[in-house]
Amino acid sequence: MSGAKEFIDVAREEIGYQEGFSDGHWDNDNKFGRWYGMNEEAWCGMFVSWAADRSGNGDIVPRYAWCPAGVEWFQERDRWSAYPAIGGVVFFGPGGGSHTGICIAYTDDEITTIEGNTNDGGSAEGDGVYLKTRPRKSSYVYGYGVPDFPEGAVVADPDWKGRPGVVHFGEQADESDIPAGGDTSSRPVVREEDRKEEAGDSSRQVVIDGLAYGPGSSGEHITRLGEMLVRAGCGAYKEGPGPEWTEADTESVRRYQEKLGDTGADADGIPGPKQLARLTAEYGQTRTVTVREGDTLSSIAAANGVPLSELTAANPRIADPDAIAPGDVVTLP
Repeated sequence: MSGAKEFIDVAREEIGYQEGFSDGHWDNDNKFGRWYGMNEEAWCGMFVSWAADRSGNGDIVPRYAWCPAGVEWFQERDRWSAYPAIGGVVFFGPGGGSHTGICIAYTDDEITTIEGNTNDGGSAEGDGVYLKTRPRKSSYVYGYGVPDFPEGAVVADPDWKGRPGVVHFGEQADESDIPAGGDTSSRPVVREEDRKEEAGDSSRQVVIDGLAYGPGSSGEHITRLGEMLVRAGCGAYKEGPGPEWTEADTESVRRYQEKLGDTGADADGIPGPKQLARLTAEYGQTRTVTVREGDTLSSIAAANGVPLSELTAANPRIADPDAIAPGDVVTLP
């Protein structure tokens, strides 16, 4: 079976591989060069070609040893981009002629790659296969060849949005964003967030880690979501949070998305996997205070350095802020 995941998995298995060492130096003797038929030469492109061949992607990734030949192959097929792609073949240096590797993740600032014939110092000349993190916007990064993966390609290029066989994930993505298998050659595959933007639909459900979120969903995980949103200072609840999804949950999620700086389709009130993961990481741990004799919500807020309004919002089950009693548990935002 071919695809981006298979391409990356084969390459990942080679991390730590090193070429031959003789007469006190690395000698470019390696299995990728022997496979290619041009051993003891610079082998970064041969490594990429080998990984493509072994993963069943040899028809959508060129067989190349000279990096400019790889660049030309992708450009001739209109599979070239200045933006990263998951499983994309990255080329470095002027004209892409200095070095090459496989991109397996990217953020707005960095790319993560698997590269052959490099080293810990990041040199284009090296001794083995390494996992590397490099600046995404460095002038050293020339561009990316994007293989026409059968399950679709995960790309950052806005000009590729809606293109047949593409799933667009914006400014950051990793292997978890690779779509499930299936032939996308005859229809565009667009990320769910883009479908929402195009359809104006904020009423759908999403399933994250086996749990449904959005209108019509219910369960204790919805209550926990609401409690985290309240602790984040984004609660829009007059009652609750509770186990049934309400418009207040949608509005609270929207406020949190906007707090992150998300806009448009990424701030529609329906959580995305990465938004939920960040919310959980930052606000998933509940902090509580047990009320003592003489405590008031005002004194608890002052003692813990939180605004009274946020403390009140974090405790919607306390109907009367002046009627707390020793032994009551107050949640801190």
